[in-house]
Amino acid sequence: MNFLSIVNFLLIAGVIQGFGFNLVTVFGRRKFGKVVIFLNLVVLFISLNNLQRWLIDNGFSSDLFLLKQLLVPWYVLIFPMFYAFTTHFLKINDKVNDFIKPTLILFAIEIIIRLCLISYVYYEIPNRDVVLIERYTNIEDIFNLIYCTFLFLNAWLLVFRRHHLLEYILAYDDLSWLKWFICLGLVVVIFWAVALSIKTVTGNESAYVFLRLSSSILLYWIGYLGFYKYNVVEDRIFLRSSIDADRVLISPEKNLSPEKQTDEFFNDKHQNDFNKIQSYLIDEKLYLDPLLSMESVASDLGMSKSYFSKLINSYSNNNFSDFINSLRVEQAKKFLSDDEFSQYTIVAIGLECGFNSKSTFYSAFKKFTSETPTTYREQF
Repeated sequence: MNFLSIVNFLLIAGVIQGFGFNLVTVFGRRKFGKVVIFLNLVVLFISLNNLQRWLIDNGFSSDLFLLKQLLVPWYVLIFPMFYAFTTHFLKINDKVNDFIKPTLILFAIEIIIRLCLISYVYYEIPNRDVVLIERYTNIEDIFNLIYCTFLFLNAWLLVFRRHHLLEYILAYDDLSWLKWFICLGLVVVIFWAVALSIKTVTGNESAYVFLRLSSSILLYWIGYLGFYKYNVVEDRIFLRSSIDADRVLISPEKNLSPEKQTDEFFNDKHQNDFNKIQSYLIDEKLYLDPLLSMESVASDLGMSKSYFSKLINSYSNNNFSDFINSLRVEQAKKFLSDDEFSQYTIVAIGLECGFNSKSTFYSAFKKFTSETPTTYREQF
């Protein structure tokens, strides 16, 4: 099996995978909004474009002149749908331009022009020479490359430059995954430009092999990851509204042990200071902040760092990090034990309770409960 055969196999495998992704997300039980719709359209148009290319490369195209020359520019729809997905995921679609309608008009115009050229060549050109159609295809590709690059750069500016528009979504997602994919997407656009240049100058389309392979891998993966991230963000938005409405989190601190009662440090003043710390953390829900530091809380309460640390260590039997994690675990237990939140992912619950990753959530939860979040939820 040569390299081209491997690429063709991966191309058709990706097409099947893409159609499978569409079926699973569309007919799944979970409700979805425009973000998932645009994400599905991205994957769908990649699948249709690659399927068309695979059928041509493997000799499965029709012998009918019309169908053989009718190269539908599915790829021109990919970047506008990705741009729409980005703006809706960032929840700024009402603050930026929408390029869906202009793109659909452009797509329709290109189809009409191609049909007219096909008819002209079929009836008017001797021997039905397709040179005119090939020249138009090159012009169409160049124009579409410029248009798609324009949309891609707009998405890049939204994520990397217009930070004032992203304040809301940054409270739920750091967007590192989206930034990473946009950077890789820029590489794909460069591959496209290089392949088109080679084709225009030499007529050789071999450079497109790497473009098709890399774009398939990148955009199919962003389809799955984007769907996952969207679900997590939507879950976190709902969970946060539930936390904001909940003013009671944990029971008061238990009475001191006999050993502590005889220690001079344990007195009413220090007990009140510790209660003040605990109430401040809980009432203001500071424990939900993954970047919370002991220094900031101590400063807010007008306490020295050493005194603050000793209060936490003495009255909670934990250092500051573990004490905060214990509050987060208590909040997570409330979600996991309530059937109302059974449809929300464990990852979203952990992130919204203040943990910065799934692994730290699982580790802390097991430390304070001796079981994983999954097994804890199964009990209810």
